[in-house]
Amino acid sequence: MFIKSAFLLLGLIVTLPSSAPAHASTGDLSTVIERFMEKQFPEAKSHFWVVNGTQWQTDNEVVVDINTVVTNKAGQEPTENRFLLLIVGDKLAAAQNIPLDANTDCQPEEQT
Repeated sequence: MFIKSAFLLLGLIVTLPSSAPAHASTGDLSTVIERFMEKQFPEAKSHFWVVNGTQWQTDNEVVVDINTVVTNKAGQEPTENRFLLLIVGDKLAAAQNIPLDANTDCQPEEQT
């Protein structure tokens, strides 16, 4: 009985990861955001970004709300921006600059 239970448990452990949704990992999102920052601000001497929120549209499509802080020259005041990024799989599909104090509603579209 113990051996049979052990095999059932082992089978469950092996099949659980394959039945999980195919979301991009946090590392994948970070890489996409870093690439966006490098293209958006090629002259930046330093930058950082903060994720305000995410909304998964489908298993491989996510909208990421980020704030960015960029310094172009030493001694210059940093510039703050806010963007909505549409990431599909591991690629940036679209980006939109929005006001810093904007309210966002990134809910998935309703099916009619």
